[in-house]
Amino acid sequence: MDKQKKKAILEAILFTMGESVEVERLASVIEEDKKVTRELLLELKEEYEQKECGITLMELEGSFQMCTRAEMYEYLIKIAKTPRKYVLTDTLLETLSIIAYKQPITRAEIEKIRGVSCDHAVNRLVEFGLIGEVGRMDAPGRPLLFGTTEEFLRSFGVKSLEELPELSAVQMEEFKIQAEQEANVQLDI
Repeated sequence: MDKQKKKAILEAILFTMGESVEVERLASVIEEDKKVTRELLLELKEEYEQKECGITLMELEGSFQMCTRAEMYEYLIKIAKTPRKYVLTDTLLETLSIIAYKQPITRAEIEKIRGVSCDHAVNRLVEFGLIGEVGRMDAPGRPLLFGTTEEFLRSFGVKSLEELPELSAVQMEEFKIQAEQEANVQLDI
């Protein structure tokens, strides 16, 4: 294996791991000793600096980690400080409410309650990080179970699910009517 291939392997490992990796472990992967591996890593670091890349390698007590160059932090902050914007439509809020109160719950159970397909709503809520897969039901087909996430709790300002407000029978009936209206609208399309 040539030198460039070894550096490419080291780069791929450090990028994928996202955390520091011991030189000893890296050396075993490329079948080199620690001294040669460290030299290859330092060469890679020098290449990043010469190209003025946005990334660099940092050495930490016998380990290396791929990280952002310090000069790039101000740009990262602009992105990181920008809050994730998502719009929770009535459909998404209704689906989220069902999941929050009935979790863990399958798509089929959500659809049974709502009376309409929930694929889009569930996918969007997963994308927003408000719900996630929490396991599989012990039933034929082993359907996925969904539940709320810590992001859900943060977004709605509650410390635990026990803090969610009680749903009255009137609110449940309103959900049912809205779902039926939505089903009728979907049928008209």
